[in-house]
Amino acid sequence: MLTVATGEPAFPPYVLDDAPESGQGFEAAVAYAVATTMGFTPGQVTWTRTAFDAAIAPGPKDFDFNLQQFGIQPERAEVVSFSDSYYTTNQAILGFADSPAATATDIVMLQELQLGVVEGTTGLDFVEEVLQPASAPNVYSDTAAAKQALDTRQIDAIVVDLPTAFFMSAVEIEGSQVYGQFPTVAGMDGESWGLLFTKDNPLVECANLALAALTDSGQLEALTTTWMSDSVGVPEISLE
Repeated sequence: MLTVATGEPAFPPYVLDDAPESGQGFEAAVAYAVATTMGFTPGQVTWTRTAFDAAIAPGPKDFDFNLQQFGIQPERAEVVSFSDSYYTTNQAILGFADSPAATATDIVMLQELQLGVVEGTTGLDFVEEVLQPASAPNVYSDTAAAKQALDTRQIDAIVVDLPTAFFMSAVEIEGSQVYGQFPTVAGMDGESWGLLFTKDNPLVECANLALAALTDSGQLEALTTTWMSDSVGVPEISLE
């Protein structure tokens, strides 16, 4: 048996209807593709749930691998192990369509906003190191808490990975929109996501071989196109 973990709850486009066992959604589909390539049948895959912060903390895990948009970061890799990347995304910003910030085209217009971010994410690093707003960002334990803060207008906008921003604006927060995405900057490339394992888990090598095979066959690209294609055509906000 192979035990795979995701978030509680898990959101589209990564998992549809909070049901990873359906294989519907980008990360659910990737998990089953990796498992199958490693030699497991779908019936041999079981799912469990973890909080984001608990998964990236040191110590034993109750899963073989976990995927819930974990950015591959050096400080995390000191206590957990990652597979090679299965997806790379830019950061994006979203808020209400009737906000003056909706017309922002450069970083200066965004620095006066009260921004929200999720702790432990690339979005937090990006806001603190690149955007450098006038007021410290509000930091939330998970995406659901950040969404609620925006929905109740405690913050002006959220900085989050682009696919999540799309889902929040399209489904979860009525009247919101994705203002734009940010280009990569020196020393901070687009966020690459990897499968997360207990530190030095020997399964990492097997997963990397599976991901390489899925890349070579075009299957990983096909899954990305199926579930993550909305990111195409989103305008970039200048950082100059």
